[in-house]
Amino acid sequence: MAGKFFEELEVGQTFRHQPGRTITEADNVFFTCLTMNPQPLHLDFHAASKAEFGKPLVNSILTLGIAVGLSVGETTLGTTVGNLGFEKVEFPKPVFHGDTIYAETEVVDKRESRSRPQWGIVTFEHRAKNQHGDVVMLARRNAMMRKRGT
Repeated sequence: MAGKFFEELEVGQTFRHQPGRTITEADNVFFTCLTMNPQPLHLDFHAASKAEFGKPLVNSILTLGIAVGLSVGETTLGTTVGNLGFEKVEFPKPVFHGDTIYAETEVVDKRESRSRPQWGIVTFEHRAKNQHGDVVMLARRNAMMRKRGT
């Protein structure tokens, strides 16, 4: 099992995930269309060229998804029962076509589940940086995690 069980995760533990993921124009356009998001900043390159950044922006939900996805192998692969939700999501800097996203995850809280004692709840903080080291995404996520032997 590549993921960590509840007992293996400790508050303060940080995972730096490899490899990174370069986001292409095709990724962004396909994801934006697939999710039915008509925002011209993602799809209309002419309109985006006249907007604040002068070029298309990567859909922020794609950035979130990639950053969390990069974390799965080392944290929750096969050991999560389910995603309980996101407490906070921020996008302090834009992401553009050709940017490479690198992610790290910190365990910021953990507790026994009150309603399901066979599982535990872990709060992860996911952070994504671009190839320049700029933080482009921060998110706190609560996950129901398996305990060993359950």
